Amino acid sequence: MAAHVVAFIGGALAIASPCILPVLPYVFAGAGRSFRRNTLPMLAGMALTFASVGTGAAVAGGWVVAANQRGRDVALAIFTLVGVALLSPRVAEALAQPWRRWSTFLWIRGQARGTVAGSVVFGISCGVLWAPCAGPILGILLTQVALDGPSLSSALLLLSFGSGAASTLVAVLVAGGRAVRVLRFWRAADRWARPALGVSVLAAVAAGWAGLDTGLLAQLSLTRFGTATGLELRLADRAWPPDTTTGGAAAGTAPRSGHRGDDLMPPLDGAVAWLNGGPYTPAQLKGRVVAVNFWTYTCINCLRAIPYFEAWARAYGATGLTVIGAHTPEFAFERDPANVERAVRGLGLSYPIAVDSRRDLWTAFGNSYWPATYLIDADGRVRYRHFGEGHYDLIEREIRELLNERDVRRLHADVAAHVLPSGVLAPAELSELESPETYLGYARQALFRSPEPLRRDVPGRYTLPADPARDEWGLDGRWVVGAEHVTLASTPGRIAFRFRARDLHLVLAPPLSGGAVRFRVSLDGAPPAASHGVDSDNQGLGVVTEPRLYQLIRQRTVVSDRTFAIEFLDAGIRAFVFTFG
Repeated sequence: MAAHVVAFIGGALAIASPCILPVLPYVFAGAGRSFRRNTLPMLAGMALTFASVGTGAAVAGGWVVAANQRGRDVALAIFTLVGVALLSPRVAEALAQPWRRWSTFLWIRGQARGTVAGSVVFGISCGVLWAPCAGPILGILLTQVALDGPSLSSALLLLSFGSGAASTLVAVLVAGGRAVRVLRFWRAADRWARPALGVSVLAAVAAGWAGLDTGLLAQLSLTRFGTATGLELRLADRAWPPDTTTGGAAAGTAPRSGHRGDDLMPPLDGAVAWLNGGPYTPAQLKGRVVAVNFWTYTCINCLRAIPYFEAWARAYGATGLTVIGAHTPEFAFERDPANVERAVRGLGLSYPIAVDSRRDLWTAFGNSYWPATYLIDADGRVRYRHFGEGHYDLIEREIRELLNERDVRRLHADVAAHVLPSGVLAPAELSELESPETYLGYARQALFRSPEPLRRDVPGRYTLPADPARDEWGLDGRWVVGAEHVTLASTPGRIAFRFRARDLHLVLAPPLSGGAVRFRVSLDGAPPAASHGVDSDNQGLGVVTEPRLYQLIRQRTVVSDRTFAIEFLDAGIRAFVFTFG
């Protein structure tokens, strides 16, 4: 409900968009006509347009994501043209010709508004003209429905936006002459505002071509949707607050297990997409034993559990077991189905994955942990729960008991899963593991020891702590510390951590504007040599090309307290959380 309220308010605020100026004269042309037969149908047609645009965006969601990732140069070229048009009336006039022809078309429709159908057509035309630049809130909504996919909820969200815009137009019609005077004021201000805006746009484009925009883009990032400012940002945060729950059972903590036989399996229809099969419903799965594993692809505890679920799916699939991975994101980039699909493909998973980007499945199961396992019997009842990694022999024994309940004749004693995990997926060395999972964003930050005061959401210059104790860390260089991650605003930049564990991992993401980031890691000031991880070499060199967990250190000697440092050779890198194994 909150999202629909924000969408309505965003539509109401869209009256401030310059795109409304060509529309208003034709709206005023019908001011004296019947509200029920003319104005109301016209506003309904406009709201219908925004809902239709949203459905189209949902259907084309994959294209939108691809364009966002690869279209940076095209976008910069378009903004160059916009900047020149703002400075040159002649260029602006040439670009405005198509809009003038469209205005003529609108005028003809406006004159013909004598029927309800004609008024609806007129409202649709106004919506088509207004939609391309109706403000950041509309862009946020289009991104959301593109990721969620086509649905009644997506269409209603855009309908709320259109209703807000239509309501503001009603107020304009009632205000009449006062609105005209306000528009005249804005037209006078436009004479000096356009050249100033043109210079600003071209300066931003120059920074973009030079690659200087990465830090700025990171500062403007909206945790869930992209960019917005001021009022739009606060409104969006209220409707879709970024998740700051801790969620997962950290490595080394005692997992919790238990039996429950009173709950029916919750519905699975909240997933925004399915990979490797599906979608599935509890009714379709009736008669089979189901193992639901909640995970997210940057969680090291989840990654270490994955080989066991893959092995169980292969060993027991023919005897009645269905394994479903419910991918529920922790960080914003994990909500993108394309990123999840790439991770699933890289991990070589064969069992079905429900992409739970909205956390609907997480909520339906009442879950609070990564990883978490739920076993459902053939009658559709939740019989067993396990939170955290480890105790896989216990989970497998429960799976076998439920399968034997289903059909004791089909499961033979020699049927068992064989797991040989390696690399990042290898089990943690718990006897040597003493450093905890440590988040870098201020929402869950701990043991930050740079001597400078932390500045939230704005660039700040930091230096490394002189003599950090175990589990303390710091920044060096010019960084932006956000709620979810830290972002390198300009090179050079380093992060250092004093730790004790066999393995050190860091969740990293490239700049929002795209491109790769080179890095160099060290242990106690020297290259890691044989203690390098799978994502770094003997010299400690590596590159961040996609948002995921990077294994940077795997010690092959006696584990002791060590000082890890990573230096980034390019700006814009985003660092989220240290994890250990």
